[in-house]
Amino acid sequence: MTVRYPRPLVPGDRIAVTSPSSGVDDTLRARLDFAIGCVEKRGYEVVVGRCMDGSGHISAPAAERAAELSAFLSDPSIRAVVPPWGGETAIDLVPLLDWERLRTAEPTWMVGYSDISTLITPLTLLTGVATVHGNNLMDTPYRVPDGLVSWLDIVTMPAGHRFAQTPPGRYRSAGWDDWAANAEISELTLDAPGRWTRLDTGDASNTHRTDGTSDTGGHGELVVEGRLVGGCTEILAPLAGTPYLDTSSFARTHAPEGLIVYVEACEDNAFSICRTLHGMRLAGFFDAANAVLVGRTSAPDSPTLTQHEAVIDALAPLGVPVLADVDCGHVAPYLPLVNGALARVVHTDERSEVIQVLK
Repeated sequence: MTVRYPRPLVPGDRIAVTSPSSGVDDTLRARLDFAIGCVEKRGYEVVVGRCMDGSGHISAPAAERAAELSAFLSDPSIRAVVPPWGGETAIDLVPLLDWERLRTAEPTWMVGYSDISTLITPLTLLTGVATVHGNNLMDTPYRVPDGLVSWLDIVTMPAGHRFAQTPPGRYRSAGWDDWAANAEISELTLDAPGRWTRLDTGDASNTHRTDGTSDTGGHGELVVEGRLVGGCTEILAPLAGTPYLDTSSFARTHAPEGLIVYVEACEDNAFSICRTLHGMRLAGFFDAANAVLVGRTSAPDSPTLTQHEAVIDALAPLGVPVLADVDCGHVAPYLPLVNGALARVVHTDERSEVIQVLK
């Protein structure tokens, strides 16, 4: 069974905005309006749902959020659903969604990251429909750095399309922009140099051989292929071992070539991340992984354990390549990954690249 890709968006299509987790406070409505305007400038009609209240940690009761999200994903006139951002407890929607209805509906793009991982990752695993782990709506106005693509470009790509991304080599070292004070900021602050880090060997020239990888030309070039699946570590961990995060079943059905699993930490310290990743491994989340990509994080180290050490402590038993500091998490810039896409990851001392094919 093949992964299903939504029809490519064209100008005039409708994109829905709803908050399955946290809504938007009044102080940030100007940023929301600016972000919507950026989407509209691409020629799309934006439909804003009712579940948008930002006065608390959720935008509406769970039943209302689930009903609105299901309605948008099942409406053939809606071609993409993009939340403003994540939040904390979108997990309460998971048992309320009509998964059979979503499985039989015409595929619709859903985009997001952070708490939205709670929804887009199960959506791909349970329905076979590709989703985009990429920047949320409120981040959309930022200019995309050279080498990366925007979710607005990905949703226009037809099935079978191939695209490559290379990290820009710089990232934001600390802090966040004040959208309340400057709602129209569109330039990312990328003030620190950084590249991907090989954790399983500590040296890109010492290629670890495993299924799906190769050592090319004797130069230690890591090449690994598989279908992408992943999301935010703290958000996905509570679903590990449940039917909603059964990566092994997805691999048997959709990815006989194996998976490239990606994870990224938002804020938990290294001790918590170590325990969390151990638990996810024991629950089978990484069983079909040919490699693991770990997003760059600003989450704190612990007194005797760094974030990198936490990852390798938990994942070394897998015996697969582990690449850290990938630009796919809460630290800008944002490298979108398509859940379900066939990917090829290359990493050497000279370059890093991820190629995705929508097939």
